[in-house]
Amino acid sequence: MNITPKHELDQRWQQLQQHLCEQGIELALLLQNADLFYFSGSIQQGVMLVPASGAPIYCVRKELARAKEESQLDNIVPLKSPRDLPRIMAEYGISMPQAMAMELDVVPVATYRRFTKPFANAEVKDVTPLLRQVRMIKSDYELNLMRKAAKQEDVIYQKARQIIRAGMSDVELSAELEYAARLSGHQGITRMRGFNSEFYCGHAFSGGASSTPAFSDTPLGGPGVTPAVGQGAGNKIIGTNEPIIVDFLGAADGYLCDQTRTFCIGGLSDKLVTAYADMVKIQQHMVSIAKPGVSWGAIYDSCYQMACDAGYKDSFMGISGAQVSFIGHGVGTELDEFPFIARGFNDYLLEKNMTFAFEPKAVYPDLGAVGIENTYVVTADGVESLTFSPEELVVL
Repeated sequence: MNITPKHELDQRWQQLQQHLCEQGIELALLLQNADLFYFSGSIQQGVMLVPASGAPIYCVRKELARAKEESQLDNIVPLKSPRDLPRIMAEYGISMPQAMAMELDVVPVATYRRFTKPFANAEVKDVTPLLRQVRMIKSDYELNLMRKAAKQEDVIYQKARQIIRAGMSDVELSAELEYAARLSGHQGITRMRGFNSEFYCGHAFSGGASSTPAFSDTPLGGPGVTPAVGQGAGNKIIGTNEPIIVDFLGAADGYLCDQTRTFCIGGLSDKLVTAYADMVKIQQHMVSIAKPGVSWGAIYDSCYQMACDAGYKDSFMGISGAQVSFIGHGVGTELDEFPFIARGFNDYLLEKNMTFAFEPKAVYPDLGAVGIENTYVVTADGVESLTFSPEELVVL
């Protein structure tokens, strides 16, 4: 079992404290799993109290013994009820706050009410923008875990080359790739922050199924096997001369990598072959302009204009009417972190050690989708791809 080192945790909560002080916030309460894991090294149920000064306290409702095994924080205590928080704080010399913060984008209203009731006199602000700022810059430790996840991606790619065949269903292909991913160390569960956002290991679909839009804020949705899920691989049978998309996540010790490769059996039409080549060119263009100090929105605008100039205005990043307004998204412990290579983010600048997935895709009703995706880290003078599987259109 990999345990997040103490020095990593200390650096993280100390950075958060700096942001709290700058915003005049005296106390942050962290409840959401991805945030708990990032700042404590565990997701055992409870709340992490991060004061603006002094050491944090991980108050655990369930399971305390595991939390003490998994977390390297100094202060890990039992919690029976939110009513006990003022007492615990007093024992550690933390004053009752006048201004506190919670993850207002993800905490349910009922939970919010229970945890704010003991702090009736405090103003409650949103801590999520501060968490995003801390989490968007990756340490060497985090990058090593993402490289580990990238190795899983190549296992998935190699497995897809071996097993794709005409006559198998999309869901059969997806299941085989999920199995290979788990055997390579994939943690199974992947996390997205957005409300009602759900994801597993990834998507595999063929032909027109890959162009089926879904509720998810993604360029490709897929029909799924039931309306209860509404996305991903369905029961379509894979045929010859149609695109087969394998868009999967690696997931190692909490950290993700995202990669898409396009396959086919026999070949594709000239239209789709050209579209795939053009998506690769858009990726190459991004690599040529992305570096510290360049705005996220400027990268999006330049790449989107390139797609439009090449004739993909109605098919870029989704079928017409269902297109998304991003090409890239931050990747870390969640799939929708900062930075967003998206429309409107012109005031946000790339910084060294940010990580993001970039996924230009051309999507056509009935024909399906072609495209590519890699996960990148921002370096001192550009970007480096963490994912490394061959990028050529795979013709089987």
